[in-house]
Amino acid sequence: MQPALDPDFYYLDNFHKALAWLGERHHDLLLAEELAFLQRFGELARPAQALLVRLIMRKGRHFRASKLAYAEIGCPLEAAAPLLELGWVRADAELALAELFALLRKEELLEQFAAHAHKTLKKPELLERLAAQHATPRSFADWCPGLDERVLSLCIEALCERLRLMFFGNLRQDWSEFVLADLGIFRYEQVELSAESRAFRRRADVDCYLQLQRCRERFEAGAPIAEVLLQLNGLDCATPFLAARQARLLFRLGQQLERDGELDHALAFYADCRFAGARLRRIRVLERLARPAEAHALACQAAEAPESEAEVQGVQRALPRLRRQLGLAPAAKAQAPAVARLDLQLPRPVDQSVEQAVQAHLSEPEAPVHYVENGLICSLFGLLCWEAIFAPLPGAFFHPFHSGPADLLSEDFHPRRAALFAARLALLDSDAYREAIRRTYADKYGIQSPFVFWGVLDEQLLEQALACLPAAHLRAWFERLLLDIKANRAGMPDLIQFWPVDKRYRMIEVKGPGDRLQDNQRRWLAFCAEHGMPVDVCYVQWADA
Repeated sequence: MQPALDPDFYYLDNFHKALAWLGERHHDLLLAEELAFLQRFGELARPAQALLVRLIMRKGRHFRASKLAYAEIGCPLEAAAPLLELGWVRADAELALAELFALLRKEELLEQFAAHAHKTLKKPELLERLAAQHATPRSFADWCPGLDERVLSLCIEALCERLRLMFFGNLRQDWSEFVLADLGIFRYEQVELSAESRAFRRRADVDCYLQLQRCRERFEAGAPIAEVLLQLNGLDCATPFLAARQARLLFRLGQQLERDGELDHALAFYADCRFAGARLRRIRVLERLARPAEAHALACQAAEAPESEAEVQGVQRALPRLRRQLGLAPAAKAQAPAVARLDLQLPRPVDQSVEQAVQAHLSEPEAPVHYVENGLICSLFGLLCWEAIFAPLPGAFFHPFHSGPADLLSEDFHPRRAALFAARLALLDSDAYREAIRRTYADKYGIQSPFVFWGVLDEQLLEQALACLPAAHLRAWFERLLLDIKANRAGMPDLIQFWPVDKRYRMIEVKGPGDRLQDNQRRWLAFCAEHGMPVDVCYVQWADA
């Protein structure tokens, strides 16, 4: 039973809310161990509950009792007694030398290991010096018999990780979300959640997610790819979002094999991978393997039915090379839309970026320049389409701390909401969109969004944008965003300049000395030029170079 709490136990109150949420909405997914935890936790005395939550929310799993000074809890060793009895915490866990180093100050380490001769070494260097002599883990008491100290070690990290995963649907977020929301640091849209709203429908999906996470961690730690693949191939990634996570990891494995020169193995990975970009990598690997006929056939197939603008761009680069290798006549080359060029020679700035230097140089009272990158267009889209983005569709939201829908980057994000987005974009057919954007800006200011950059978009910039950006251009940008949100949220020009009196604008992509346009920037520039949107590429040289 949850006790009555006071403000000092705000974090405990939040943890109770999370456990109640899990018990109500995920009861059928919970293992016996997890159900027992929910039950027994509620039966503990408040100091024991509070101490456990404090340990769960802290980094690491080993803690010096003297560092657990919380006025509302009192003596940490007394509070830990029932946790020790349950086995949720241990006071005699064995510590590797690196774990001991994480607990002790350098002065204490020098004293315990009689290593005063090494006092000039930094802690990592001292650890390296002592590692070979002390490879066997020991309890803290055995490591430091001269220290009057107890160490408490958390023993239920795996259980807590599973509960956190079921609550948030990911492992990026943690229990601090409650605190940040309580303090007003983060504010979230309050989407109506049904009793069935949750990330996982089957226990097998929870286990699969965790196994995928372990595979990713092993890969990033440098484990042999064959070992990671063996575990990956045994996973049942039945749901689309798990299959997408598996495909992303397979793609990364293929990239590593490419870097290692294992081209045949990389080719096999990409052939089985459904992650965006895998086909383009197959073309490149076939080319590196001196198999131009196969690469050309695959490139032609991609050109006929491209998966994205990025693939179109890559194939357009590959086909001329492949045709030359095969002795084929060059294909007619499409003329790229011209993009205006602006060359500037400026004094080298002391404490400004090159973009800020160009902004300061070009800005005038009657023609202000703003440094916006992707922030302005994405924000206007997010404000106009707020209702569609945060529509309470099944599987989109399942806890109170979503900054955006869980399916934002899935292939069916737009199709599932096509009618909702169409209704919002229809506002661009009249002046109604301006009032709609202003109203959302006022009503939702500061609330987390995957599109709105509150730190970029102040009222002055908003009003200038609404006055100077044609509705037809807004519609074109917004529709392009919806085609591929992941790719098209980035790459927009750095600066925008407005002439409010004339109700016109221009965008400016800035390139400093030696800097080159990135692929996603080239795609945005080509799109803008194709649609008659004023955009310049500004190349800067320093006057003292």
